[in-house]
Amino acid sequence: MDAGSLNSFSNLTGQSRWPLQEQVLQRKNSSKENMDRFIPNRSATDFDYAHCMLTERRKVKENETVCSPAREAYRKLLAEALNMNRTRILAFKNKPPEPVELFPSENSTSVHLTKSAKPRRHIPQSSERTLDAPDLVDDFYLNLLDWGSSNVLAIALGNTVYLWDASDSSTSELVTVDDENGPITSVSWAPDGRHIAVGLNNSEVQLWDSTSNKQLRTLRGCHRSRVGSMAWNNHILTTGGMDGQIVNNDVRIRSHIVENYRGHQQEVCGLKWSASGQQLASGGNDNLVHIWDRSMASSNSPTRWLHRMEDHTSAVKALAWCPFQSNLLATGGGGGDRTIKFWNTHTGACLNSVDTGSQVCALLWSKNERELLSSHGFTQNQLTLWKYPSMVKMAELNGHTSRVLYMAQSPDGCTVASAAGDETLRFWNVFGVPEVAKTAPKVHHEPFSQVNRIR
Repeated sequence: MDAGSLNSFSNLTGQSRWPLQEQVLQRKNSSKENMDRFIPNRSATDFDYAHCMLTERRKVKENETVCSPAREAYRKLLAEALNMNRTRILAFKNKPPEPVELFPSENSTSVHLTKSAKPRRHIPQSSERTLDAPDLVDDFYLNLLDWGSSNVLAIALGNTVYLWDASDSSTSELVTVDDENGPITSVSWAPDGRHIAVGLNNSEVQLWDSTSNKQLRTLRGCHRSRVGSMAWNNHILTTGGMDGQIVNNDVRIRSHIVENYRGHQQEVCGLKWSASGQQLASGGNDNLVHIWDRSMASSNSPTRWLHRMEDHTSAVKALAWCPFQSNLLATGGGGGDRTIKFWNTHTGACLNSVDTGSQVCALLWSKNERELLSSHGFTQNQLTLWKYPSMVKMAELNGHTSRVLYMAQSPDGCTVASAAGDETLRFWNVFGVPEVAKTAPKVHHEPFSQVNRIR
């Protein structure tokens, strides 16, 4: 069982902070030791050679009149061999030239293939932007951050949901609930990027229109306690509660409860639908992972799971479906488990298990590369980028000073937002820019091509 809510860090700041305001970080001045205005690095200058060139050439010029043609030819050949024909004395050292291959070997083709391989991507080690997130609830079992398809980030801070528009960095307040209903325990954008579901501590779920800032309806009767996880599948909103229940809600009809999934004995803290919408993965505080099949759902009786995975030894909140292999699911265990496991959801078999050394709070697949990003708790509170399937660490991103509970990915798949118990929201350019697709050749239409031809 993982630690849930911890004490807030807001009392340590000593001053009130406005939500989602950018922090200004002072950068340390780079070292200017051994530097000069015109000569950036004196260690790159060969002073012994410079002294030789200044003195020896003077002697050579004095003896040029008595030098024989044979001696002069020998001197030139010697100067070329010893690289003494440089005219610049205070010259910077460049990389040595690559050796010329006079006789092509068997490995020459492989060398050329290596050069044409894709260059290694630069991964920035620091966040590109940091925003204040005061009153962010430090609770492992909640899901308080989501990035919608319209490029608007939603984050719940205490009793209030704030919207941050990534296109112009503007912030707006969507809703603030009463203390008797709050705090807010989960947020989830609908696929259209306009409507958003807000889960509450009092077991209710509110649906809001973000463009008009109006509440559309309230879903009641789904759970007996707080709603900590939600996932959309077209018009179906799936909710998971502290009561261990999973409910499918059709938001288009008045009697919104259409299916129930029962298998967890404790709080459901993770829910994710597959890209096809046919399979649902759920993780709970009972250390279980369930796979549910949409075709097996029944409105008359609770639906039984397709697969039950019992390999984790701590709460499972982190769930991520692979974008390039539809039946591959990654799951992450809490502080008592610390592993990332990979599952074949067709068979229920565990394909691999990797010990990360710390609590796994969230997982995100790259949309552009075969990479997986994980966020962690004690002791480093870092984000780790893994290469799949080798699971070699590509980078570790540090900056948060408390466990990184929540992550969300931008619509283009390049940027990741992370929120932690240190009450900061950080943005990382970790997945890079996708390769630009080749533009289709322009089609030159005939003049008046849209006009019907005369018979």
